[in-house]
Amino acid sequence: MAELPAGGSPTRPSERPAAVPVQNGLPPAGSGDGSVWKVDAVVLLVEDDAGDALLVEEMLTDGELDSALTWCRTLAEARRFLAGCRTPCCVLLDLHLPDVHGLDAVTQIVESAPDAAIVVLTGRAESDTGLSAVATGAQDYLVKGRLDPEALGRSVRYALQRKQVERAAAALRANRLMAQENARLERGLLPVPLLHDDSFEAVARYAPGRAHALLSGDFYDVVQTSDGTVHAVIGDVSGHGAAEAALGVCLRVAWRTAVLCATDLLEQVRLLEEILVAERSDPHVFATVTSLAFAPDRRRVQVVRAGHPGLLLRSGARVSWVEPEPGMALGLLPGAGRCSVSELSLPGDGRLVLFTDGLFEGRTGPGSRLGEDGLLAMARSHGALAARPFVDTLVDEAAEAASPYGGLADDVAVLHLGWGRGTPR
Repeated sequence: MAELPAGGSPTRPSERPAAVPVQNGLPPAGSGDGSVWKVDAVVLLVEDDAGDALLVEEMLTDGELDSALTWCRTLAEARRFLAGCRTPCCVLLDLHLPDVHGLDAVTQIVESAPDAAIVVLTGRAESDTGLSAVATGAQDYLVKGRLDPEALGRSVRYALQRKQVERAAAALRANRLMAQENARLERGLLPVPLLHDDSFEAVARYAPGRAHALLSGDFYDVVQTSDGTVHAVIGDVSGHGAAEAALGVCLRVAWRTAVLCATDLLEQVRLLEEILVAERSDPHVFATVTSLAFAPDRRRVQVVRAGHPGLLLRSGARVSWVEPEPGMALGLLPGAGRCSVSELSLPGDGRLVLFTDGLFEGRTGPGSRLGEDGLLAMARSHGALAARPFVDTLVDEAAEAASPYGGLADDVAVLHLGWGRGTPR
């Protein structure tokens, strides 16, 4: 019998049948022809009784399973080993250890090494305990007095397979929950423009960044009030994730409410900052915002810009960069920001394109980004396109330019706004 050193790997017999190739590190059921199933996993025995440990080692040696074996006498030793283990692991766990007793051993292994498969070793009179261990998180249990090489090898293989299936199922559930959460946030962040007729054209696109599947804090909205004025906003909450997305939804809804209550541009921005400061979970969170009002005469646009990037002005096939008077981003120095209202003159066919900085901050080289100049050059090369293809082309080409360097790291929101050919109300 090979000697089994505590806390180390057992000495292997010098001669064994050739290993049978496996897929995904997990073998099929034993063939019964004496072949050795090679498992790309560690078997960790947690057992304080040396006699039982040698019995388990002998079973593995005589069986069809070829896998590294490590022996730990206590749960504390096992947890230290698992903390540094970077390969799949099946834990053969005795429930009567010097430092833990009963199902608490299973619970601690599940908490400290959630990816490890667990096979509980019980006594003859503990079958109910074995079933309880499986309910607690183990993948299988074996009765020591009925142990044989075939049963042990099969249990280890199946436990590893069950754990793999469990992980896949958990990932699928997480993806479904993420998709559901994304849909809820999308309804709040990406609203349907509230327009009274077809005299104004609003085209929008939102593209989540590659680093997170969940929408983040970019938001926009378009609302036409009863006097014919079309109000629009675009904003970007710093950071990524559900908390930022929820804050973005809060700010967008607050902005729409302020517009419908006939609040002027500067007061809108002041209210958004007050709400941001009250609702943010971290005092370092800030938001950039641009709020606009298209006058019903179709010739003027009022703009308030709080830390947000400039705009693109389209007229025919011509595209230019516009920088209205800037103000401080909301939340950086609450109450100290000095925003002002700028007024832009629109040509007869004028359109404004608003966007968040994710559109031009993607890497296009080892030390370079697209930048505002690169975005303007890209926009000018597609100046003849209609609104929808123009927006889609900007986003798609920016993403394509960044794809060799990991893709767009930040969310992108784009708004294409202007009076159309319809009849004003």
